[in-house]
Amino acid sequence: DAQGDLGSFRTLQKQPAWQGRPVEEQLRRFMGSGGRRKIRYARLLVDALELAQVPRPLDLVVAQV
Repeated sequence: DAQGDLGSFRTLQKQPAWQGRPVEEQLRRFMGSGGRRKIRYARLLVDALELAQVPRPLDLVVAQV
């Protein structure tokens, strides 16, 4: 809850459409909505990424740039 969004995320999880779905799908929906949330979490995820463990698809995209 370092970003102050845990309560909002739990609210999404309680919605019938999202109950029982994998947490990865819930997080994708949650992070992609809410105005600036997409930008804020993109930065946090990039900062947390260890360069030695970049996922292969991302590594291939970056190699083309």
